[in-house]
Amino acid sequence: MRKLLVLTLATLATILSTSVIAKAQTDATAEAPTTAAPSKTGYAAVNGLEMYYEIYGTGDPIVLLHGGLGGIVEFQQVIPLLSQTRQVIAVELQAHGHTADIDRPLKFEFMADDVAALIKSLGFEKADVLGYSLGGGVALQTAIRHPEVIRKLVLVSTAFKSAGVRPEFAAGMSGMNADAASQMLQTPMYGYYSSVAPKLDDWSKLVGKSGALLSETYDWSKDVANIKIPTLVIAGDSDYVTTGHAVELFKLLGGDVAGDFVGLPSAQLAMLPATSHFTILTRTDLLLPIITPFLDAAPKAAQ
Repeated sequence: MRKLLVLTLATLATILSTSVIAKAQTDATAEAPTTAAPSKTGYAAVNGLEMYYEIYGTGDPIVLLHGGLGGIVEFQQVIPLLSQTRQVIAVELQAHGHTADIDRPLKFEFMADDVAALIKSLGFEKADVLGYSLGGGVALQTAIRHPEVIRKLVLVSTAFKSAGVRPEFAAGMSGMNADAASQMLQTPMYGYYSSVAPKLDDWSKLVGKSGALLSETYDWSKDVANIKIPTLVIAGDSDYVTTGHAVELFKLLGGDVAGDFVGLPSAQLAMLPATSHFTILTRTDLLLPIITPFLDAAPKAAQ
């Protein structure tokens, strides 16, 4: 009985979370600037995957990686602004959106390999990479496994170890399985998936694989401490990760020093006020004035 109660509460947490996404997406649609149209869409053959991408604007490339069960639609407010000065490559990860699933589990490491291969396949020597939530974990693993393809890294609402995730979110993720998938058919997540996915029957697989991935125990502290790529850590003050976790990530990347005496580190930290996990990508009033100067700044000389 207790096990059933825990599962029910976990599933309920997942469903309630998606109701917040509905509000965030409604707000984003209402407040978004003129919708940007991609100059190119396509599929890149990487590691047995046909990975979908859209390209907007011109300039230095930046790759955008979405959150779990989501897709490019999550960046609908960010893309029109970023693409004014940059070439934005928005992608959809394994089993998400337009990108069909393949016969392998969802793993941060596998998806990181896909992102690195995509950057190379598009002819870029390096690109900036911005990841949100699950996409932040993929971006972090890309920096760990393929640092040669990343110029600068932006991590939004990103966990580098499972212990940094708030208990409410951890409970919801533990309830993501086939039963939860059927209960999520009225959510905005499934609404987007059903409008673009090549195989609708794979929805339950995506939810189950995502639940398995996000329920794993992991700690990348040692690997993160070795990252030399300039990195911007962004979190809401009421986010998926705790505020302490965001600060810990910043410290591992070389932050939290007496800058007036030793110089500013290549890592930066931004904590957005009155911002939650499902609203952070709608806060372009806060995000763009932070992200753009970080990307524009000349890389710091190696010390």
